Amino acid sequence: MRKPQPNSSMREPLLYRLRAFVTKPANLLLVFFLCVLAVLSLMPMVTMLTNMFTIHLGTEKRLYRMPTGSWTLVHFQKLFEGSDWSRVNFWEPLKHSFIVAFGAGILGIAIGGSIAWFVTRSDLKCKKFISSVFVFPYMMPAWTLALFWTNMFQNSQVGGGNIGMIESIFGVCMPEWFVYGLFPMIVVIGLHYSPFAYLLIGGILKNMDATLEESATILKASRWTIIRRVTIPIVMPAILSTFLLIFSSGFSSYTVPVFLGSAVKCYTLSTKMRALIQAGYQGQGYIIAFVSILLGCIILGINQWFTGKRKSFTTVTGKSGQVSLVKLRKANWPITIVLIVFICFVAIMPLISFALESVIRQPGNYSLSNMTLHFWIGTEDSAYETGMIAGILLNTTMWKAVGRQVLLALVVALIVGTSGMLIGYACVRRRGTRLSRFVESLAFFPYLMPAMAFGTIYLAVATSENFKWLYGTFALLVIVSAVKFLPFASRSGVNSMLQIAPEIEEAAIIFGVPWHKRMLRILFPIQKSSILSGYLLPVISVMREVALFTLLVPYARYMLTTMLFSFNETGYAQYGSAVTLLIILIIMLINSLTNKLTGASFDKGIGG
Repeated sequence: MRKPQPNSSMREPLLYRLRAFVTKPANLLLVFFLCVLAVLSLMPMVTMLTNMFTIHLGTEKRLYRMPTGSWTLVHFQKLFEGSDWSRVNFWEPLKHSFIVAFGAGILGIAIGGSIAWFVTRSDLKCKKFISSVFVFPYMMPAWTLALFWTNMFQNSQVGGGNIGMIESIFGVCMPEWFVYGLFPMIVVIGLHYSPFAYLLIGGILKNMDATLEESATILKASRWTIIRRVTIPIVMPAILSTFLLIFSSGFSSYTVPVFLGSAVKCYTLSTKMRALIQAGYQGQGYIIAFVSILLGCIILGINQWFTGKRKSFTTVTGKSGQVSLVKLRKANWPITIVLIVFICFVAIMPLISFALESVIRQPGNYSLSNMTLHFWIGTEDSAYETGMIAGILLNTTMWKAVGRQVLLALVVALIVGTSGMLIGYACVRRRGTRLSRFVESLAFFPYLMPAMAFGTIYLAVATSENFKWLYGTFALLVIVSAVKFLPFASRSGVNSMLQIAPEIEEAAIIFGVPWHKRMLRILFPIQKSSILSGYLLPVISVMREVALFTLLVPYARYMLTTMLFSFNETGYAQYGSAVTLLIILIIMLINSLTNKLTGASFDKGIGG
């Protein structure tokens, strides 16, 4: 019996739906970004997972005497079996990473939360100055504080005999555990992320309904009781979310452990990952990268579970908008002075330190006779010591590195900003559909991966047989940076498009305005500030990034941030300090430009 053939009337609905689907720009954009993100986010992940189970050319092939590409579980056995090798290369670095992450989370919350309370809930003096300057450490890369720490506390007993400012000025030799190891890692990472805690917790405290606190005051509760039983429980979601984010960032930190741990062989998972890969143990390095990614996913899941579970943390009710500030009375000026000194130490002293370290001939001698501008403007002919190179402002290699980094930042910003805007438009216009949710999740997926682990994923791709031509190229850095920094631009695009009523675009459609004109002349001008931030903020991210590039940039093709490590590794600390100061100044200039063009007020804080 012949099967009935579908007639034209049965095909029409399918063709009609297909025609209706492709005529909507949002649908085409979603399909395009689904394909692109699947290739750039998921496929490299698959490549890395495959490399965890294969033998690689070089050390592994020679050590295990197996053909290259053979499938094996030897990397897992070697890394997890409990021998001295696994203890040194996995379990101890894992323990160190947890200790650093937990300690930094506690310290960041304690410092940032306390300053947020003083600024928003008390009559503290000089609030505007404290609020504005305190966010500087977060604007600067984390490794700048690590380098500042060594400049300050390095002494003749540790760190190769170089002398820092404390010993040079006061003659005090700090113990080794204070200069290098877990303690300074915790302090530096905690200080770097404390402004982050300040902004998140301070925003909640500033908008919190004061009714409960006023009621507790009427009932004669002490100030400490009110803080412990009322204020802290109300802001607990912000505290936990901030702790988890600092924990995740501290766990995956690479640059701080390199500066403060390598000298005493105190490794974390990130530094050990790079060491294993460079030593030829790629399989074990990829396993550590997977562990870091898995932990990031778990932490994000815990954060979403907790914040989604409790719906009763109401902080803004419309009642009692007038906040009754706590009067510090006689303690006001002492607390204010202590906070100003502390903030100046972590925000302004690093700049002074880098400036001084970049002009001294012999480390530890800060007299005028020992100062020179050679490391900035000196030529090779004017070198006072054999083997010195030209100052960074007259060094052609340096300017090539600056050019590469700036060009990379601009190209990535163009790609990321445009993609984020288009993803935001498409996801909002097709909101609620499975395709929209999937694309939005894929765009956010790189956020879960630590920068070092993400670079490791693409290292696995660039060293594979089919993509060897990609390793060390500028195109690889563009791809990796664009995918890594896309999550924030896509979230910015989604949030900005959610604020635009669809009726505005529908009115333009009725008048026959083409899609590209609707974007350029209607939607983009309405949300210009938010969309421009999606273009400008990736520039800052690229200019301060190190961990993402450290495995992907050959020494013959320096970037500005990788040159910093090269100078410090080869003993040219003065050049390293000059480069650090130059990077900070560029980042601050870009941040100022971002604020001026977009109206963002990140550096203005939350108080005053």
